[in-house]
Amino acid sequence: MSHPSVSRIGRTLAGITAVTACSAGLLSATAPAAADPSRTPAARAASGYPNLAPTPPMGWNNWSYYQCGGLNEQVVLDNARALVRSGLAHKGYRTVTVDDCWMTKQRGPKGELVTDTAKFPHGMAHLGQELHKMGLKFGIYEDVGTLTCGKFPGSFGHFAQDAKLFASWGVDYLKADGCNVPVPKGQTKEQVYHDLYAQQSRALRATGRPITFSISAPAYFQFAGDAVWHRVIEWSAQLGNLWRGGADIAVQQSTPAAKWKSIEGNFRYNANLADLQRPGRWNDPDFLLVGDAGLGRNEMQSQMSLWAMMAAPLISSTDLGKLSPEALAILGNRELIAVDQDPLGVQGHIVQQDGDAAVLAKPLHNGDRAVALFNGGSTTRTLSISAGAAGLPAAPAYRLRDLVTGRTVRTARTIIARDVPPHATVVYRVRPER
Repeated sequence: MSHPSVSRIGRTLAGITAVTACSAGLLSATAPAAADPSRTPAARAASGYPNLAPTPPMGWNNWSYYQCGGLNEQVVLDNARALVRSGLAHKGYRTVTVDDCWMTKQRGPKGELVTDTAKFPHGMAHLGQELHKMGLKFGIYEDVGTLTCGKFPGSFGHFAQDAKLFASWGVDYLKADGCNVPVPKGQTKEQVYHDLYAQQSRALRATGRPITFSISAPAYFQFAGDAVWHRVIEWSAQLGNLWRGGADIAVQQSTPAAKWKSIEGNFRYNANLADLQRPGRWNDPDFLLVGDAGLGRNEMQSQMSLWAMMAAPLISSTDLGKLSPEALAILGNRELIAVDQDPLGVQGHIVQQDGDAAVLAKPLHNGDRAVALFNGGSTTRTLSISAGAAGLPAAPAYRLRDLVTGRTVRTARTIIARDVPPHATVVYRVRPER
């Protein structure tokens, strides 16, 4: 892309005024007439999208680190091998997704998508086979609009054809973006987005192949007002397994300050969507930047900790072959991964805020509770919360296990994290003692 550091959302509706008569006819023939798209027959028919992600997806995507210019078969396979070699795949990071720019600018003679063989000389079916041989899953990117964000062919008007092609390649995961969506006169943006994502959802189901469906629609309504934004999230949860909720995470070329601001910003908006998530249907605040240049240990640890507390997809987007031992330990922290992947499937809620500091609490399936104390400020702070305010039942004492250091302490009633550095997060697994 010409400006890879700019969020795709800023380019969402490029070319929107150039809607052709054919496009208008297609949309007007299929768009729901009701004011609330989630109440239409099409929505109800698609509400049973298979539960293909009972826990938040984990894996790797090239976008944030490599964007279009650095994408090729070797990069994808090298990072896939690094997942396996490092032990991250064994810990759950198994879906390897190729993002935008993998195809040519024109469809083939039968309207089919064409792989860019300069980037993927052996084709996408071969790539999928190689990933599957490693015990990994194969993810791919498309767009419900006329063009992808990088101006490659979108699936608009080709949903069934593209879904069949992906299934034939062995695709296990589809990330469907929402750039370049034409909105005909007389229809609302939400109606059109809902209809197009419903078409994609039905097309994936019709293939008979289990393809985890990641929807980007809510990201294009983040600033449309909470009522609309939340409604789009609600119907996204009917049509797919997870959804991008808002702004893109920063890319590799961004400054260290911009990367941290992006991590904190995505945490803040996603944490407030906790009531819209449910087990098997996940809010996605975008990629993990753990391992990126410019981020300090505390900042990397905070992103991993906060994403785990929010039951967010753990999708790395960095050069895994260059991970420092420190970054590898953060990504591979089994106890934090267990919090993220907890079978209860609850997103942690913010239970206390004090300026730049926040405390999140998350119930776990065995009766424990994860509690994260986050210092988003610029000075060291001691953070605390009472056991009751964190949602814990009354007990004579509580056992606190620090999920980063491994140290365990007991407390009578107050959960305390002393001298928390700027941009750092302390996560405890708390168990009442009887």
